[in-house]
Amino acid sequence: MEKYILGCDIGTSGTKAVLFTLGGKPVASATFEYPLYQEQNGYAEQDPDDWVHATCDAIAAVIKKSGVSASSILSLGLSGQMHGLVMLDENDRPLRRAIIWCDQRTGAEAEEMTRILTREKLIAITANPAITGFTAAKILWVKNHEPEIFAKTKKILLPKDYVRFALTGEYLSDYSDASGMQLMDVPNRCWSKEVTSALGIDMALLPTLVESSDVAGRIHEKAASLCGLLPGTPVAGSAGDQAASAVGSGIVRPGVISATIGTSGVVFAYADKPAIDPKGRVHTLCHAVRGAWHIMGVTQGAGLSLKWFRDQFCKDEINVAASLGVDPYVLMDKEAEKSPIGADGLLFLPYFMGERTPHLDPDCRGVFFGLTSTHEKRDLLRSVMEGVSYSLADCYDIIRELGFDASEVRAAGGGGRSLLWRQMLSDMFSSPVTTTNSSEAGALGAALLGAVAAGAYANVPEAADATILTKDRLDPDPEAAAYYKRGHALYQRLYTSLKDDYKALAELRK
Repeated sequence: MEKYILGCDIGTSGTKAVLFTLGGKPVASATFEYPLYQEQNGYAEQDPDDWVHATCDAIAAVIKKSGVSASSILSLGLSGQMHGLVMLDENDRPLRRAIIWCDQRTGAEAEEMTRILTREKLIAITANPAITGFTAAKILWVKNHEPEIFAKTKKILLPKDYVRFALTGEYLSDYSDASGMQLMDVPNRCWSKEVTSALGIDMALLPTLVESSDVAGRIHEKAASLCGLLPGTPVAGSAGDQAASAVGSGIVRPGVISATIGTSGVVFAYADKPAIDPKGRVHTLCHAVRGAWHIMGVTQGAGLSLKWFRDQFCKDEINVAASLGVDPYVLMDKEAEKSPIGADGLLFLPYFMGERTPHLDPDCRGVFFGLTSTHEKRDLLRSVMEGVSYSLADCYDIIRELGFDASEVRAAGGGGRSLLWRQMLSDMFSSPVTTTNSSEAGALGAALLGAVAAGAYANVPEAADATILTKDRLDPDPEAAAYYKRGHALYQRLYTSLKDDYKALAELRK
């Protein structure tokens, strides 16, 4: 009987379950969406139980759609949005909505962390300066603003770990996801007593740490009845979404870098040992590969920026796409292609949710610069795509500065399916850009971690080598690359020029 592996990608807009053959070929997929709550400027929350229901529904739908017997599914792996804060009471129920990765309310708490521990010590221990989007600052925000909830908290989990808890009853996290909480000693791959003690966070609140490819629980009877998997099916330690996507793109050894355009945008490099940027511009975290780390530059509003443009200005494209049975982004790509390189002198800063790399500024906001009465919708559309690409070029340049170069960049995420967007990346990175044989890098990476946990492969690199092939190589266009080099310099100056004005705007909005 043929065996299958299952991966679930628990994202910001929804959860996608994908069933794969052991060789990595997708068999069936299903996605269930859930709301994002933004009750104030800079806030972003979700209901943790929405993730659980969506995961169970997606798994059940995939099993039904595929016709595959649950007994032939070897394992489940999870990929999860990182940094979210789930606080459970003594009855294992969420005390409040989860504060998720893109929430920017914690500026004062990040400053508090720096004051208590110093920027230098935070970078040395957690491999990052205090970051508003990371979990530690969120915990402090609840401690400072909702002390009654903090006092009732008996366990703190990350999004995908809450889903696994609901499926298995285990309080666990993996090193890759947990290292984004800013409570770990990242070089030594353990919780930091010094950091937790200084911040007044009891280590008993934190889950036990495991490797991403370890067995981290088994499906219990109640979960089995909801999702259709057999009781006892192993669930892997799994990974944060970026580490899982990197595994699903084959970023499991030095020499290849990935660029993922999802809701956020990420440039990701494998590291055999922890390499920390002393300026704190990029993140160093643990990888989903046993005993490895990664360097990661993040732009907050990548695919989010294009989705905003689609939802606000592309109703016609959405309606036409529905009548043709295609994705609206396909039509938007064709429209953007009609605009010249540089969008006729229009620049876009994708700072809808503040920014992480390289500015680490929760107050910066989106900007169209150079707008004239001659610009058309296609120019604005192209400028959004170019602005996101410039932001990823910021990340790539810093990673190369730290000594991590690559023979190729592998594009992933929804934006990675766009030929136009991939060409922009190739031109701005001055590097070949390829895709892989899987368009579901996050779910595939999660599934491969499950396959290793179940013993189907000896380790993560072996699993990646057996399933992942590259294709569709794009090379830089010299003329476009020369233009974008000049455009990138102007793009970078705009943030510097506006930095103080962003602070003034934040004060004005209070």
